[in-house]
Amino acid sequence: MTERVKKLWPELEWINDLQLREKTAATWERALGKSILKPEDLDKIPFTLLCGPDLKVSFMAHKRCVVHMARECGEKMSLFFGSNLPVDMDVLIAGAILADVGKLLEYEPDDNGKPVQGNYGKYLRHPFSGVSLAEECGVPPRVCHIIAAHAHEGDLVKRSTEAWIVHYADFMAFEPFKNRLI
Repeated sequence: MTERVKKLWPELEWINDLQLREKTAATWERALGKSILKPEDLDKIPFTLLCGPDLKVSFMAHKRCVVHMARECGEKMSLFFGSNLPVDMDVLIAGAILADVGKLLEYEPDDNGKPVQGNYGKYLRHPFSGVSLAEECGVPPRVCHIIAAHAHEGDLVKRSTEAWIVHYADFMAFEPFKNRLI
């Protein structure tokens, strides 16, 4: 695991399965290697292009919020439901960390050097590119399922418990920006 990924994702330490932790980190390293974006850009670019140019919340603020919410939700579900609805916390955390990794391939610079959705992103949204990156790094299918199912593309599949948690955590950290009452 490289220092730049460790610095970007201290939450990787929450994944107890060392192989899964390494594969999750390797996926981020692979995405950074293929992207025009650098780790420091992720604290500057907006987390979505769907809320207009005035959005000030960075990609990493959104991503880390989703990971923290997913972890808390998984812990509470385990506490209250126990074996009636088991939650694999390693799978949940890895899936939350990787859910938007494909977005790194969606961006390209405009004429002013500002990241915008590029040609790649117009044809392949981040759930698809994210799964591709993760599979290249040996991430198991249970985690790839979360990446694939976390956005609207997942509305047509049966989601695992962990995928439902990440899906709702992601939308809780997105919808209020897109559809605010005030």
